[in-house]
Amino acid sequence: MLTRRKMMVNGAAAALALVTEEARAQGLHHRLICLDTHLDTPASLARPGWNIMQRHSGDLTQVDVPRMRQGGLDGGFWAIYTPQGPLTPKGMMAARDAALLRAAEIREMVAADPDTFELALVAEDAGRIAAKGKIIVYQSIENAYPLGEDVSRLRSFYALGVRMVGPVHFKVNQFGDSATDKPHWGGLSPAGRKLVALAGDLGVVLDASHSADSVFDDLIEQSRAPIMCSHSGCRAVHNHPRNLDDDRIKKLAAMGGTIQINSYNDYLIAVPPNPERAKLAGPLYARLENLSGMTPAEAAATVRQTAAAIRALDVKYPQPRAGFEDFMRHVTHALDLVGPDHVGVGCDWDGGGGVQGMEDVASLPRITERLVKLGYTQAQLANFWGGNALRVLKAAHKARKAA
Repeated sequence: MLTRRKMMVNGAAAALALVTEEARAQGLHHRLICLDTHLDTPASLARPGWNIMQRHSGDLTQVDVPRMRQGGLDGGFWAIYTPQGPLTPKGMMAARDAALLRAAEIREMVAADPDTFELALVAEDAGRIAAKGKIIVYQSIENAYPLGEDVSRLRSFYALGVRMVGPVHFKVNQFGDSATDKPHWGGLSPAGRKLVALAGDLGVVLDASHSADSVFDDLIEQSRAPIMCSHSGCRAVHNHPRNLDDDRIKKLAAMGGTIQINSYNDYLIAVPPNPERAKLAGPLYARLENLSGMTPAEAAATVRQTAAAIRALDVKYPQPRAGFEDFMRHVTHALDLVGPDHVGVGCDWDGGGGVQGMEDVASLPRITERLVKLGYTQAQLANFWGGNALRVLKAAHKARKAA
């Protein structure tokens, strides 16, 4: 009986120690300035009736203010994303208008709730804004396609607050080759090289996520400041062209850059092709791109119906789903390779990110809990959660051409 009692006492003590350890990690997480460098949430802002100030569930979104507060996410880079369209004057003009509208929606979000949000333009703004308990809103361009054939349009987006730009997305465009498309330019195009030069003049960070290896190499060679991969993974963990190989991660770190690990399923684990599922899934997700002309009730109904159809599709055509451990394998590989001064988080929330066990931003403290268990210090975690990205932004600003 005595032995059993001792075992019970020891078990209770161990459980209490575990709870205390998790509580300490949670407390540390909420004291840090936590930034995600790729938030696709601006796409939700155009949904009629959708309010970022309210907690949402079951509407295919992963970020809102209540969940950000719960997950200790202080903000990040809010993406102006434009799907790749035809490389024609008409296509580029439509993309320009869509990107300007998205930038306006981000600024309107801030203007509508100035006690909650604040625009950030330089690295030093992050600490000042966080100290006031506000959410930090940097802006980035994912896919430079909307700039058309006139890279000087980047100046207009800079004036609107954009501080990071990625040349390409899923397809080759006028600026360079994509990691997921057939090569055309063999790296950056002539226009892409002009884009790099102007970004350097303005102090805009260059984002190599989605870029082909050849474009990454050109960005490393031609950028006058460190670059960033705002939402990428490790090819050594999962061999996908969207991920970086170890040599390139080392080159990124050597120039002072950072790789921000994403949580997009296909980039974390192997997912066999499923043409039948893909054929049906495309039109479903397309429904979510045509909500702006609907009434709030119509938009909400369309989202509910689409979510239900996607769940049914998952049942009929199941595919492997990454979990938290899969995500952490990419994180820890990068940390082991280049250290905590060159790794961070860019989960691709509201753009396809999220894994089992970390479905939305409310779950982010799990990352800190794991890294605390692995022995990372508060100073190292501060860099991981935002300091590294801010260092890159500061370096780009410092290297800019004097006005």
